[in-house]
Amino acid sequence: RQTKVKGAGRTGNSMADGTVDLLVVGGGINGAGIARDAVGRGASVMLVEQDDLASATSSWSTKLIHGGLRYLEYYEFRLVREALIEREVLWGIAPHIIRPLRFVLPHHRGLRPAWLLRLGLFMYDHLGGRKRLWPTRTLDLTQDAAGKPLKPGFGKGFEYSDCRVDDARLVVLNARDAADRGAVIRTRTRAVAAERVDGLWRVTVEDRTTGASETVTAKALVNAAGPWVESFLTGVAQTTPPARVRLVQGSHIVVPRIFDHDRAYIFQNADNRIIFAIPYEEGFTLIGTTDQDYAGDPAAVKASEAEIAYLCAAASEYFLKPITPADVVWTYSGVRPLYDDGASAAQEATRDYVLHKDGGGADAPLLSVFGGKITTYRRLAMSALEQLAADLPALNAKVGWTASAPLPGGDIPADLPYSFGEGLWRSHPFLDPQVASRLARAYGTRAKVFLEGATSMADLGRDFGSGLTEAEIAYLRREEWAMTADDVLWRRSKLGLHLDAKQRAAVAAHCGG
Repeated sequence: RQTKVKGAGRTGNSMADGTVDLLVVGGGINGAGIARDAVGRGASVMLVEQDDLASATSSWSTKLIHGGLRYLEYYEFRLVREALIEREVLWGIAPHIIRPLRFVLPHHRGLRPAWLLRLGLFMYDHLGGRKRLWPTRTLDLTQDAAGKPLKPGFGKGFEYSDCRVDDARLVVLNARDAADRGAVIRTRTRAVAAERVDGLWRVTVEDRTTGASETVTAKALVNAAGPWVESFLTGVAQTTPPARVRLVQGSHIVVPRIFDHDRAYIFQNADNRIIFAIPYEEGFTLIGTTDQDYAGDPAAVKASEAEIAYLCAAASEYFLKPITPADVVWTYSGVRPLYDDGASAAQEATRDYVLHKDGGGADAPLLSVFGGKITTYRRLAMSALEQLAADLPALNAKVGWTASAPLPGGDIPADLPYSFGEGLWRSHPFLDPQVASRLARAYGTRAKVFLEGATSMADLGRDFGSGLTEAEIAYLRREEWAMTADDVLWRRSKLGLHLDAKQRAAVAAHCGG
């Protein structure tokens, strides 16, 4: 049957004749960003995602909004400049989930010389028109607190700025804003067939929860399927991919907190790779990432023993206290769908994005997204819609609006997320201060939606641990498409790190398994 959605309230609406302007396949950061930008310009939009939002690549990043210092070595100046500019733009529209972070880069004798590091950081400071983030400074690691956790011998270092992000929440908030503006967002819905008929796309989609299928008619189709971008083209759209995607596995480990200060580290390795060690989730350190080609099912990727050992050894090269696989409390791994530029090594493959448009005019257009980074998702969306504007005139309006419109909950000053957390606690004094801080960082001003009217923890229902209540879970299910315990504990939050096995099982039972 043909979908006809009229006045669908919280999930949006489509055109009166049942045809949407734009159907987006893929609920990662690129798909959600494109959907948000398009509907904000006045186009009717539907997004379908075969699993949960951000369930693949977009939730398994290093959690950074950054220019990509190491990409300067590969002469990716356009990408680095774009990403550096976007850092402060994204910080401005989502200050609750994006925060500045200072990075310490120790000079390692025998690797890149100190003058080269300083030159790269000078370019990093100036290439993107930095306005609010702090500039680079040189450190004496024998005196600075950042040198305390490191082995003797690291005397000189540099400190520079980037930002951290809750990556999965960034995706969800883009989808939430898109839905609030009228887009239809359907998770657990797979596109199984697509064909051009009378100048339109007819796409068969299947609800993976109920097994029901329907036909969606769209003027234009966006393939933002990430690691499945090629299989969508060959298996669903029945067309030849215009480019190759290179699947690169990146794995991370989480260990108990290694150092007490609030800065992160970026370490050089002898194999020319770099790894980060980042303060994580109030009590842990996140270490990653790896870079290796991947040939399996993207949905089945997991950190290998070899990758865990590599990350432990690489961090132990710098930290005074060795890190072993026995210290690891959690691992995660994702597959980056990079544009295949023929680079010999995975870490050298471009992180830039490539957009390919097929059709247009009498033939309904199909735009496929290859590559991309979380940091540049908003600019990628603008570029994608620019290519589709000739076929969808509505996209010529309000170009660039996403640079200033806050994401849901982000209507607070960018430099006051901690003050906002304190304010949330003062207005709801029954909350534990740490819980209030967590809610402020996750939801910003929207935390008040499920706290409204509550005068005690009992008013929020059962507490499953770490302040995760029935009221919060109900909000996530109603407003953020969460269905399972994994959606709640590992994507909408990282509370899975803080809850024990019994508490996690209780959340699973509450969510229906």
